[in-house]
Amino acid sequence: MCLRVRATWFLLTASLVCATGVGAQSSGEYDVKAAYLYNFAKFVEWPPEAFPSPDAPFAICVLGQDPFGRGLDDIVQGERVHDRPLVVRRLAGWDDAELCHILFVSASVREDFDQLLGSHTFRRTLTVSDVPGFLTAGGHIGFFLEGSSVRFAIHRGNVARTDLQISSKLMRVARLEDGDAR
Repeated sequence: MCLRVRATWFLLTASLVCATGVGAQSSGEYDVKAAYLYNFAKFVEWPPEAFPSPDAPFAICVLGQDPFGRGLDDIVQGERVHDRPLVVRRLAGWDDAELCHILFVSASVREDFDQLLGSHTFRRTLTVSDVPGFLTAGGHIGFFLEGSSVRFAIHRGNVARTDLQISSKLMRVARLEDGDAR
């Protein structure tokens, strides 16, 4: 699928998600967030050094208690991004977090993320969470609810300190935050 068609599909999907209002209490909230994680992979560029080999998979990781269940696995099953197969990994601790391309930080590690986000560079890992204060602590993308719709914010200052390039198409559908979070 050409980039223009994929970009249009993402923007249409994002608009539909916002318009249909997936509620915070619905079981589909994390399905929507899983779809966003998959689409983030399509609209962010990683440097070649982010991959240990030319055929290495693209890793979406969940740190801490997994709120997605099988939803994230089902969405990425059999999919490829940037000509790489997608894999989902679950991490118990921060040790392997920098080996991930997208790292979703769950609420179960909230007690540690201020300190750990401040001490890790995450130059080649896109960090994402739905925990309030995540962007202030140094995270890159934060999910939030607007009414009953799942939305996301991108902290431009935190992303600027990485080797990642976020597409302007993704930036247009996000709430943008600035400033020095650390």
